[in-house]
Amino acid sequence: MDAKGPVSRSALAAFVERTFGALGVPQQDARTVAGLMSEADALGYDTHGVFRLRQYVNRLRDGGCKAAARPAVVSETMATALVDGDNGLGHLAMKLACDIAMRKARVSGIGWVGVFGGNHAGPAALYVRPQAQEGMIGLCAAVGSANHVAPFGGSDILLGTNPIAIAAPSGGPDPFVLDMATTVAAMGKIKTLAQRGEPMPEGWMVGRDGKPLTDPARRDDGFLLPIGGAKGYGLSVAIGLLAGVLNGAAFGADVVDFTSDTKSRTNTGQFVAAIDIAAFVGPAAFTAACQRAFGELKASSPLPGHDPVRIPGEGRGARLAASDTHGIKLPAALRAELDRIAGEFGVAPL
Repeated sequence: MDAKGPVSRSALAAFVERTFGALGVPQQDARTVAGLMSEADALGYDTHGVFRLRQYVNRLRDGGCKAAARPAVVSETMATALVDGDNGLGHLAMKLACDIAMRKARVSGIGWVGVFGGNHAGPAALYVRPQAQEGMIGLCAAVGSANHVAPFGGSDILLGTNPIAIAAPSGGPDPFVLDMATTVAAMGKIKTLAQRGEPMPEGWMVGRDGKPLTDPARRDDGFLLPIGGAKGYGLSVAIGLLAGVLNGAAFGADVVDFTSDTKSRTNTGQFVAAIDIAAFVGPAAFTAACQRAFGELKASSPLPGHDPVRIPGEGRGARLAASDTHGIKLPAALRAELDRIAGEFGVAPL
């Protein structure tokens, strides 16, 4: 870890905000995105938080992402909406979509909002946790911002990691939050290992010769493997239909690699949904059933060599509180990159 020590969430957000400001992002938009990015780090989604700043600033600098974007609803019904992200920072369109989905769910029982013209927006968990905190079920998925996966049995890289997240109130201190890629590992984790000079486990990637690839610095020599083989491949395609094709967004060969191509519009597709639990069952009965089921799962005796059973999302609240109290630890390589960004765009460093 960096010898300079942890940094407070507020200081991290302020740094990101002024960096975006230097690139022409309006102050309120910069503040919104910076807050979500630092929240991702504070919650422990460190591969999708401030780690992504370099990719975002490169696209803003080179014109691939619009600084003064105005995401807006282009069509809607009582329970649905379609948002044009206006090629701005992805967090802005996704936050708007999340807010609209919850508002519609309160009226109609369910709200489903698709996004086109978006960009990378950090971890999907950011756009399902608010629903759970409001007593709803949240659902979110996205077409990955670059293709890293071949179709099952094929060798052409035509799919992304296509993440999906689901959250629900649990009746406990943390909501249930499942946030996962449809690959064995997200590309962000592999890039983090490369930045730290650490190897990746066998089974995450294979080379184009079909042999295991364990050097993250050679990630461009192969492709990511889907979870569960053909099942993960099928799930990735299904998400591509719901988050991409349904919204008129990119999917398959149309996906632009937002890291290597910093000048082209990505037209990233996502969706956010909210389900009002009260439209189906009493909220108290729902959380009571969750507590009972989760208690049974956690009481299961662990296999030899395994930690006790956990529930997805468990411990995130404590991690957030610890980050707010003790600060966020940044790897030395990431801290150095943030310093380079500060120098490049003439803003005060952390």
